Amino acid sequence: MQEQTLERGLKNRHVQLIAIGGAIGTGLFLGAGKSIHLAGPSILLSYLITGIILFLIMRSLGELLMSNLDYHSFVDFVKDYFGEMAAFITGWTYWFCWICIAMADLTAIGIYTQYWIPGVPQWMPGLIALIVLLFMNLATVKLFGEIEFWFALIKIIAIIGLIVVGILMIIKGFSTDSGAASFANIWSHGGLFPNGINGFILSFQMVVFAFVGIELVGLTAGETENPEKVIPKAINSIPIRILIFYIGALFVIMSVYPWNSIDPAKSPFVQVFVAVGIAAAAGIVNFVVLTSAASACNSAIFSTSRMLYSLAKEKDAPEKFAKLDRRKVPSKALFFSTAVILISVVLNYVMPEGVFTLITSISTVCFIFVWGITVLSHLKYRRTRPELAKVNKFKMPLYPFANYLILAFLAFVLVVLAIAEDTRISLMVTPLWFIMLAVIYKTRISRSSEVEVIHVEEHDPVKY
Repeated sequence: MQEQTLERGLKNRHVQLIAIGGAIGTGLFLGAGKSIHLAGPSILLSYLITGIILFLIMRSLGELLMSNLDYHSFVDFVKDYFGEMAAFITGWTYWFCWICIAMADLTAIGIYTQYWIPGVPQWMPGLIALIVLLFMNLATVKLFGEIEFWFALIKIIAIIGLIVVGILMIIKGFSTDSGAASFANIWSHGGLFPNGINGFILSFQMVVFAFVGIELVGLTAGETENPEKVIPKAINSIPIRILIFYIGALFVIMSVYPWNSIDPAKSPFVQVFVAVGIAAAAGIVNFVVLTSAASACNSAIFSTSRMLYSLAKEKDAPEKFAKLDRRKVPSKALFFSTAVILISVVLNYVMPEGVFTLITSISTVCFIFVWGITVLSHLKYRRTRPELAKVNKFKMPLYPFANYLILAFLAFVLVVLAIAEDTRISLMVTPLWFIMLAVIYKTRISRSSEVEVIHVEEHDPVKY
């Protein structure tokens, strides 16, 4: 019987836009005001530093994927370099990361929908969105790529629109309620570090969260046409996207409005569009963030099902999750992941306040673990398989210095999460997840060993 394999239905344009979509989070549209208020113009430096680190992480991931085209996910190379237990923990942690993101984004969808329908219960739009996205993911991987393509395109158009409008305002010296739009607004209101080094350091917790999901392009390798060409191209274009979509957009926003005139409770995108007389600005931006949340949830449903499929293939999850339907979609894994995500609908019904911050903070800690194990796997790959590294055409730059730099940065972010009050609890709770996985793995191994012993004893010819 021929082994079932995932369909390579994602084209170059799908992967390129998935890479952009992964690099542009909802945090940019809604969280930018809060992060600017906290760090001032130094937020540009926070995004630049984090962007460089994430690009290096993606290059290490890319080199690992290109070293063996049979690698379809993190589980595959982590198992090769750190063994079955590490692969088990990494796979289930990445699955949990995206479950948390899906839950947070369904919560966000409920909140954004209330802009147009004030009386609607917060849980209802999330439930409807989850059902629609599930059926879309059940179709084909090509449809997933098509949906993500258009979702990402909406985000790109919104950001480019802001940058173009903002530059025109600056060139014309457009007068706002906070003075004239000018590049001088970047440094003339307390300098680059108006809140000192403390505000700059604390901004990293929000900046790092804005980038979670950037590694999703690596998970598409198993379903991409010509991955040797498409994956490196998508990864190499990340720096220019970060410069344009994050640093470019925030630079223009703070040139139009001084950082201390931006309302932290509102989206600065709305503020800029309203200033030029676009009355429907709030509605337009709300639509963009709604599609951004739907896009992230769509990515979460896709990635959790594929990770569950990979875990099942390695016998780290029930065997039924490794089965593909006639459309070559892991439908059983899709249904299970969606059922777990459904918990967020219940949480939004029971306790609509406070769900978002807790879930996103836990997710960030888990993503840091996944990024860290990827970089450590790359280190071990270079040391133990120099023959593969020698012929690999997509090498990570600045090895091994870049690896140690990334690990130091990730440790720094964990310290920042410990300092900030609203993320400290999540940092303290998340280790329980890793302890639980380790216990489950050890228990499972112990039981399977006992079964093997019994099986050998029953067929021992000496006993008879």
